[in-house]
Formats: sequence, C-alpha cells, structure tokens
Amino acid sequence: MNRIRLLATGTVLMFVVSAVARQAATQADRPADGAAKHDYSQNGENRVSPVDGHLKMLTEKLDLTTDQQTKARPILQEMHDHMHKLMQNKNISGEERTSKLRAYHLKADKNIREILNDDQKRKLDQLEQDAHMDLHGNINKAPRAP
Repeated sequence: MNRIRLLATGTVLMFVVSAVARQAATQADRPADGAAKHDYSQNGENRVSPVDGHLKMLTEKLDLTTDQQTKARPILQEMHDHMHKLMQNKNISGEERTSKLRAYHLKADKNIREILNDDQKRKLDQLEQDAHMDLHGNINKAPRAP
C-alpha cells in the first residue's frame, strides 16, 4: 500500500511540477517588479491563481468545509511558493529538484490530511490513484502483444 501511495504521490507531483513549470514560463515574460507578481491575468482575461485553482479542485472533490478551506490555503500557498522558487533555481540538478519537489509535496499532503476526516482521506487516496491511472493507464487491462 505504501508503494502505491508513493507512486500516486509521485504522479500527482509530476502534474504539479508541469503546472509550476508552465506558470514559470509565462511569468518569465512578465515584468520583474513586485506589482505583477500575483497578477494572474493574461491578454486582459482574469485567471485563477494556481493556489486558488488547487483549493477549488480539492473543495469540489473532497467536499471541504469553509474552515478546512481556510486551513488548507496556507498549506497550498507554502507548497506552491517553495515549488516555484525551486523551479526558478537553475543551480541544482534535475534529480535534486525532483527530490525536493517530492519532499514539498509530501509535506503538504501530510498537512492537508491532518485537517481531513476519514471519508475525505479516502476520497483523496482515490483522487491520487485516479490521477496515476490517467497518467499511466491501467497496466492490468493493457492489451498484450501477440
């Protein structure tokens, strides 16, 4: 079970890394002043911040209460900030970056689970497993070569 959880966590981490990398690429085109740091508009259209989008998805999938959302927001913000800084750091190897990204994600996962009830934890486990299956497919049902 721990291997499955680690594999699922790694898969979710890969989604997060790609989202952060995409955001980093778009932010590279923005001015460096602090005023534009949290401007999530593009071509005059308003976009939701990655933290707000992540919180909204968790709220919908896990039926988070308002109190849980309030507690989860700083956890997600801290994870996002650390991951963003890490993605900007060009002085570390890809392996070291992946290791640190995984550590940030696992810390956030642990902290989020502390505010969830047992039913929500089961839903999160399923959500992580589904994300893994979407990325890699179901190996057991894959057609075999003749």
